[in-house]
Amino acid sequence: MYAIVEIAGQQFKVSKDLKVYVHRLANEEGSKVSFDKVLLLDDNGNVTLGAPAIEGASVEAKVLQHLKGDKVIVFKKKRRKGYKKRNGHRQYLTQIVIEGITAAGGTKKAAAKKAVVAEDAPATEVEAAPKAKKAAAPKAKKEATKE
Repeated sequence: MYAIVEIAGQQFKVSKDLKVYVHRLANEEGSKVSFDKVLLLDDNGNVTLGAPAIEGASVEAKVLQHLKGDKVIVFKKKRRKGYKKRNGHRQYLTQIVIEGITAAGGTKKAAAKKAVVAEDAPATEVEAAPKAKKAAAPKAKKEATKE
């Protein structure tokens, strides 16, 4: 069973006992947090799709730790001008572990793609009026030149 859930503005594919790094959450370390914006739910092939979210479905998680990510170097340079800037950035992250996925209330299913034309609808054909052909402009003939 897996779910696609939106956490702190980003979408993650999560399953039970999965550890995920997300943008910093305001919750304390060791506290439990619930995410209600579940966009898709797959229960062994039984797919439930939200529009945009599934009503009643939630993902339960536990905050393991708050930390900072690896340093990302931002280097700016303009050639032939002697301009160089070097900045570093470390993103604040929260590590969470998914404890469970609750699928209560989810009844929508993903529509299977079918290319079936409805046979009950009467076929109404409108014949297009014949278009008048334009007279072709006379082309100038080139005379062959001998050399």
